Amino acid sequence: MTTILLIEDNDIIRNNTTEILTLTGYTVQTAENGRVGVEKALENRPDLVICDIMMPVLDGYAVLHIFNKNPQLSGIPFIFLSAKDKHSDFRKGMDLGADDYLTKPFEESDLLSAIEGRLNRFRHIDIPETAIIAQVESRPKSDYDLRQDGLGQFLDDALRLGNELTLSADRKIHVLRKKQYIYSEGDVPTRLYFLKSGKVKAIRTTSDGKELITGLYNPGDFFGYFALLQHRDHSDSAVVLDDAELIYIPKDDFMQLLLANPVVSSQFIKLLAGQVDDRETQLLGMAYDTLRRRVADTLLRLNDQQPYALIQLTRDDLASIIGTATESLIRILSEFRRDGLLEMTESGGIRLLEPDTLRRATW
Repeated sequence: MTTILLIEDNDIIRNNTTEILTLTGYTVQTAENGRVGVEKALENRPDLVICDIMMPVLDGYAVLHIFNKNPQLSGIPFIFLSAKDKHSDFRKGMDLGADDYLTKPFEESDLLSAIEGRLNRFRHIDIPETAIIAQVESRPKSDYDLRQDGLGQFLDDALRLGNELTLSADRKIHVLRKKQYIYSEGDVPTRLYFLKSGKVKAIRTTSDGKELITGLYNPGDFFGYFALLQHRDHSDSAVVLDDAELIYIPKDDFMQLLLANPVVSSQFIKLLAGQVDDRETQLLGMAYDTLRRRVADTLLRLNDQQPYALIQLTRDDLASIIGTATESLIRILSEFRRDGLLEMTESGGIRLLEPDTLRRATW
């Protein structure tokens, strides 16, 4: 039977919540403060924790910190239950690694839904390792939806397969503003980057000072891994195009992920393969395709990421991706617009109107 540890200093809330959970079929352990809660968890590891934040002796944030750092307790689904309802409080709880956050007063259905959702997410932790390996090995690349929680799913799978692997990345979100450099050419690589939101471009500067965009990263993409894998300094720079949210994975953790288990390595390579293919396609196109074909392919590639959404790139950035002069790009875009293949907004955005026609056309 599933055991839930409820850490709550308010007697009425603790008793009422215990009654709800017991009637639902859960085994409930209770603690009146954080210290007692940690002690009970060490004595009998629960399947899930519901924890208040503002408590005497040891508050909820400290309890979660202990759970994250203690090998006996790490990995247990953790839900905060608190009267603190400010966005900053919610963000702090999630940044610390909480799996969910409910505010008081709460609806019984919301509580039970949050519990069931977390348990379903973590339920396969107790499956024997051979079964886990089979499950992860058979998981297709698309199952790791990196625009949702695919990064967390992948890291959790890696941790379970890695046995003694300890992942120090706290999955904290780092916010960077437009035009901010993430790293520069020649920098020593220290981490792998995961883009949660926004856009990032990778650029190289030619000998004559011209900027060439060698990569364009969207939500769900990893980047910065080439230098880590080749044990060399970064050969390009990464610059924020639109305000971005990033998750940092330290270099040592990245290497541990790859070495922990062949299945983990295989899955990570599959996640990166699409990005490598895109870069190869871009370079081959720059070498052999006509300018019209290169412009069309680049627009189609950007459109495939968000069908019929506005492509919001400056003409200079778009020209750098294609590898041509800005004036030449503008000329081709004007021709496509006359042909009814795309439209351009006053703000400079581009929307494809006939992507299939553009894809079938040859020049």
